[in-house]
Amino acid sequence: MRYAFWTIILFQLLFIACSSPTETSTLLFDNAARNRVDSTLNAFVQAGKVAGISALIYEKGEERYFQAFGYADREQQKPMTRETMVQIYSMTKPITGTALMKLYERGIFELDDPLEKHLPEFSNMKVYQGVDENGEMILSEADRSITVRDITRHTAGFPNRDNIPGLSEVMREKDARNYNNTLASMAEKIGSTPLWFQPGTQWEYGLCVDVQAYLVEKLSGMPYGEFLQKEVLDPLEMNETMYFVPEEYRDRMAAVYERQTDGTLARQNDSIAYRFSYNHWPLTPGGFGLSSTIDDYLKFTKMLLNEGKHGDQIILEPSTVELMRTNHLPDSIKERSWLPHRGQVGFGIDFAVRIAPPQDAQENQGNVGEFFWDGALSTLFFIDPENELIAIMFVQLTPYDGIGLHKAFRDAVYGPWKPAAN
Repeated sequence: MRYAFWTIILFQLLFIACSSPTETSTLLFDNAARNRVDSTLNAFVQAGKVAGISALIYEKGEERYFQAFGYADREQQKPMTRETMVQIYSMTKPITGTALMKLYERGIFELDDPLEKHLPEFSNMKVYQGVDENGEMILSEADRSITVRDITRHTAGFPNRDNIPGLSEVMREKDARNYNNTLASMAEKIGSTPLWFQPGTQWEYGLCVDVQAYLVEKLSGMPYGEFLQKEVLDPLEMNETMYFVPEEYRDRMAAVYERQTDGTLARQNDSIAYRFSYNHWPLTPGGFGLSSTIDDYLKFTKMLLNEGKHGDQIILEPSTVELMRTNHLPDSIKERSWLPHRGQVGFGIDFAVRIAPPQDAQENQGNVGEFFWDGALSTLFFIDPENELIAIMFVQLTPYDGIGLHKAFRDAVYGPWKPAAN
């Protein structure tokens, strides 16, 4: 009898052990990873490479890590905290993509629609072919229309460099991203500027997501900022994500620090750092402009990891999230600007998408299927569906990550690089 009793207990213990594996055997982000992230981020602060930094890791339905180091405002000795607000710049883009895809779900457009079907400003586009002996631009007809898909994957052909003879001068004259432009006037200026290359032939980062915002405005019949608030930010309860930052939030805003040539940090003048965020402007860009907290951005990324769900609300359908995080760049697009520096990646709808594992220890770490993006002030997020993991890192550093911060953070999360198994 006693033997039978202890046999039952033993089997129960074995069942518990098998059904509730230890943290180290089931979680990517284990105690070793926690220690690596702590030491890595703290080292950047202690070395004076960043003034302040925070990171949050969420895995398999639970928060696994949050820590902040250094100062949000070094001069005023304000520590970086969970409540710190930062300017997320291009991490605005996936939020805009979410707004656009809500209209896609309603059948209002198709990805392969000609953009001019919805936005006549982009009809009869001309394509830059260089300059003649007098410095005049040589133009040709576009081989095909820009499509909506082109503006979601940065293959529209919009120029975005300051060194294209003749064309860059036109861009400066048009000044499409002037904050005093409305989205409509911005679109008119972009549409009347020649394309740099034929649509669908190259990947070139730039104005595409700002055009997405205008497309949302036109298709919804609602000012873009209002649509974004009503359809995305409010349903996600992102109450601390905004274009204009009012006075009551400003003591929580992180200062912007500029890395000098000698490696030291200088605080950027507030009138420059907060020029967009502290003023009401006509422009509500899709490609940048939002300020947020790390917890607000977590709500957005959790929705994506959860295939479009936020609590009981359906923000996007699972098939739409899958479409967004699928690579839309065909192999025929060879010219991809600096995108290859992000690793073995393609591009979906406003995300980079990892299509192959890192080939060596020098490449950014990440799992196949991961989708991610970052911001001009060196912020970063990535979502790893295989491990059900989200990582968000907030910092306010310019120029964009010239100190290897993103790679170091990824190495800390994933651990030492190992060759991928066949």
